[in-house]
Amino acid sequence: MTISETHKVPSLEKSIRLQEYGVGIFKTIPTKSGLKKAIKKELILVDGKIATTALFINGNELIELYKKGNDTTFKQFEFDLEILFEDDYLAIIYKPSGILVSGNSFATINNALLQNITKSTLFDAVRPRPVHRLDYPTSGLLLIGKTSSSIIALNQLFENKEIQKTYHAISIGKMDEKGEINFPVDIKNAFTSYQVLKTVISERFNILNLVELTPKTGRKHQLRKHLLAINNPILGDKEHFIDGLILNGKGLYLHASTLKFEHPFTKEIINVTKELPKKFKKIFPS
Repeated sequence: MTISETHKVPSLEKSIRLQEYGVGIFKTIPTKSGLKKAIKKELILVDGKIATTALFINGNELIELYKKGNDTTFKQFEFDLEILFEDDYLAIIYKPSGILVSGNSFATINNALLQNITKSTLFDAVRPRPVHRLDYPTSGLLLIGKTSSSIIALNQLFENKEIQKTYHAISIGKMDEKGEINFPVDIKNAFTSYQVLKTVISERFNILNLVELTPKTGRKHQLRKHLLAINNPILGDKEHFIDGLILNGKGLYLHASTLKFEHPFTKEIINVTKELPKKFKKIFPS
């Protein structure tokens, strides 16, 4: 075996498991599952010793990735991304609907980042990677970490609910002007507030609403499940729907429109908004 890549760990405030810290530090294994496989195959050494999944990183270690003779290199997915904010620590990009953020597929946002995001000049620069997810059919803003310290810090902001996310959706059926939905998702507490911005009469669906959604928790499919729970499913949703109210061929009308948070390093307030997709404007022109 030969050394494929190396990474020098910066000073850390607290210890973190290798399988968490190491995601994104090597360009040839961009995913967490790939990192775990490399550890199990004994292809990763920390300070000259074979690493395990139980190993904690404390700071200042040398992490080495080895490869076998028949290993292939990571291939980039050629896909142009719109960058709405970028500095040496992080970036915010626009994810179109109909593409995965990450996973086993080749055509993912994660695999397109290297050609779109400028590599950080900071000492702990890593391969840029998303720090949260958007569903395959959802469009909108996606936050990207560019250094190991920023990825850790952004994950902490999400954990502490210090990143404010605003979504817009088109829902079906008559709704109250505003309200709060407190309904468990996957047996976990989930909370969403909403406000109806506009309403139009629809020949097929009777009433369609342009709704602003503010999730206070981040459960899988939370917004889609919450609107279905109050009998106002999102237009185009084929997983969480009411019989007879399915729209085919137009995709899901759910858009992650705003990200607002305090930058963990510069301390400036980052407030980025992406306008609604054209399909929204066809129903609500202005």
